[in-house]
Amino acid sequence: MDLVPFAPTQAGLVASWPRSAEEVVMWCGKQEFPLPVETVDAWQHSEEVRAYLLIADDVPIGYGELWLDAQEDEVELARIILAPAARGRGVGRALVLSLLSEAVKIGWSDIFMRVHPDNTVALRCYRGAGFVPVEAELAAQWNVPQPVEYVWLRHGDTHPAG
Repeated sequence: MDLVPFAPTQAGLVASWPRSAEEVVMWCGKQEFPLPVETVDAWQHSEEVRAYLLIADDVPIGYGELWLDAQEDEVELARIILAPAARGRGVGRALVLSLLSEAVKIGWSDIFMRVHPDNTVALRCYRGAGFVPVEAELAAQWNVPQPVEYVWLRHGDTHPAG
């Protein structure tokens, strides 16, 4: 499996991966199902977003983003999803570890991610990849402007946030 930069021509494929409205909400917080191709395409227009595809046998099987925040000296892994046929086989952890490797190369102090609290499969995957919950007070602070009480995770090998 290889992690490659996302190609905008793949936006329609990635937008087709969620199988339900609930899955769209847990993946990216949007209330639209099916998710419009234009939404996935629009994510690519921010300089702070680096999107990637996980490829196996020349077929895209995973998508994820790195959100870069130079001011905070941190990277957030975000919008991680697998093609339905790739689920339940350990591919999610491979995708997360590949994204984590890219995040580490940036060299910033902290690597975080937020997870919908009902996404137990993702939580298990991310914990298996070395992410641990942030302190309760910090999570509460970060959740103030959020639409749900996300579970905030920090990679265990990064430094605590101040």
